[in-house]
Amino acid sequence: MSIVFRPLRVWSLVFCLFLIFADSSAHAQATSGNTTLNRYLSHIDLGLGAIGTFTKGVQGSNYLGENLEQNTGSTVGALITVRYTKSPYLGFEFNYSYARYTQRFQKIASDGTKDWYPGLIGGVQNNVNEYSFGYVAHPPHQLLGTKPFLAVGAGTTAFKPTPNGGQSLPTRARMTYYYAAGVEKDLNQHFGVRAQFRQTFYKAPDFGQNFLFIDKQTWSIEPGVGFVIHF
Repeated sequence: MSIVFRPLRVWSLVFCLFLIFADSSAHAQATSGNTTLNRYLSHIDLGLGAIGTFTKGVQGSNYLGENLEQNTGSTVGALITVRYTKSPYLGFEFNYSYARYTQRFQKIASDGTKDWYPGLIGGVQNNVNEYSFGYVAHPPHQLLGTKPFLAVGAGTTAFKPTPNGGQSLPTRARMTYYYAAGVEKDLNQHFGVRAQFRQTFYKAPDFGQNFLFIDKQTWSIEPGVGFVIHF
C-alpha cells in the first residue's frame, strides 16, 4: 500500500480557515459588550487536522458473474470539524474531509490468478470528499489529563475520478456512517490539540458502472491528530 500526500491547495485552505477563525475569535473578544454573541461563540470550536485513511478490500461478483476484487490505496488526508457543544452530553458537529487515492479493480480467474480489469489498468485515482453531520458527547471526566469525546453520525462521501488518472469515469456518492472517539488537551483558553480514531462505513464505489458493482459494504479507519480553536 502506497502513501500519497495531499496537494498543497488543501493545506492552503486549512491554513486560510485557521486564520479566518482565529481573527473572528479575536474580534469577538474585542467586542465583549456583545455578551449574547460571545456566549454563543463560546460553544463553538473548529478542528483542523490530518488523518490517515486505510480501507478494507472487498470481493464480489458483478452482473456478468465475474469475480472482482477491489482494493484501495492508503493515504493521508485532511479533516475539518466544526462543533457546537451545548452541554457535556449535548453537542453537534459537521465534518468535511479530503483525500486522494486509487481504487484497484482486479478480475479473479477460476484458478485464483488476478489481473487488472480490462480498461482499468492502474486503477481509478479519485478525489474523495466526506460531508457529514453527527452527535458528539464530552463526558465530564478527564482521561490522563485530557478531555475524552465520542461522536456518531452520517452523511455522504463523493468519489470524483481525477482528470488524468480517473479512467474518464463519472463522480458518484455513497451514503456514509461514522463513529469517532478521541481526546483533547487545551493549551490555553483558545487553542488545543486533538487526537482521535474514526471509522466510516459505506458501500464500495462503482462509479456508476454495472460491471464494477459488487454490492459489498466496506469501511475505512482514519486515525488523526490536529489543532482545535475555541472561540
